[in-house]
Amino acid sequence: MNHRPAFSPRRRHLLQGAFAASLAPAFVHASTGWPQKPLRLVVGFPPGSSPDALARVVADPLAQALGQPVVVDNKVGAAGSIGVTAVARATDGYTIGLTGNGPLTTAKALAPSTPYDVARDLRPISLVASSAFVLAGSNAMPATDLRGFLDFARAQGDKLSYGSIGPGSGSHLAMELLKTYTGIRAVHVPFQGFPQVATALMGQQLDLAFMIPSIAVPQAKNARLRLYGVSTAQASPGAEDVPPIQSALDAKGSFDVTSWNAIFGPASLPAPVVDRLSQEIARILQAPEVKQRLLAQGWVAIGSAPDVLAHKIAEDTAMWGRVIKLTGVRSE
Repeated sequence: MNHRPAFSPRRRHLLQGAFAASLAPAFVHASTGWPQKPLRLVVGFPPGSSPDALARVVADPLAQALGQPVVVDNKVGAAGSIGVTAVARATDGYTIGLTGNGPLTTAKALAPSTPYDVARDLRPISLVASSAFVLAGSNAMPATDLRGFLDFARAQGDKLSYGSIGPGSGSHLAMELLKTYTGIRAVHVPFQGFPQVATALMGQQLDLAFMIPSIAVPQAKNARLRLYGVSTAQASPGAEDVPPIQSALDAKGSFDVTSWNAIFGPASLPAPVVDRLSQEIARILQAPEVKQRLLAQGWVAIGSAPDVLAHKIAEDTAMWGRVIKLTGVRSE
């Protein structure tokens, strides 16, 4: 099975360049007087999580551009699906959401009772940023390098536990994919967000996890975690010294997995509003200071047109659907 990177550097550059060129010097306003009140930016993960941090990077400059406050509203639960559901049901024209890829690509396959349908109930607005995952282990793990870790983990059977930010999240499915390639049998333990996963790892209540570099790398530098590999085929910003997991898999298959976050609205959100929000968000994410701020956290800023996000959702829904079928993962 070939798992392609979410965005190659060249493809990301072309997407950004093409979209930036399409932006007129002045915005075509969604409608006269819009917005007339604050916007609500719903995040389905807790404060301190990566979606929350990204939302707060975007919220202030978006508020300045729109001339109205943008209030981040954390609605936590069901691996981000509660927040997405809140957006899908909003009809006020002033509610949007930011989430990781899981609730937009895998929720329905993992839990058929998920109350929203992405294609029917949501409107894509913009990709925000992408990142590799870092495979982290607690200091109780005796292995000090990637191959040593894989050998040790295989020998433990189901005695090891791994954390994720919820069923169907990228951190969950990436580990399930790694298990199919390596024979590791670690048991899944879901958490609300990466800060909680990191706390459990550092407290040695958890053995391993795929995490984002912005949380894992600083703790590793303080000798509170071990880092074994990155989920992308190439070195990752923020974790340049950590080897790609692919390098230890020999010919077993391509392991190239990324996490991404995106902003979306309810299906009822008018198209002119979607277009203006997409343009504003793209401008924000193309600002050098924002790019650098995100890069320092291990994220590569994107910014995209709505149809680019729609295509990415469809592409990853199909890809992760194959992984879910292969692994038999379910959240219900």
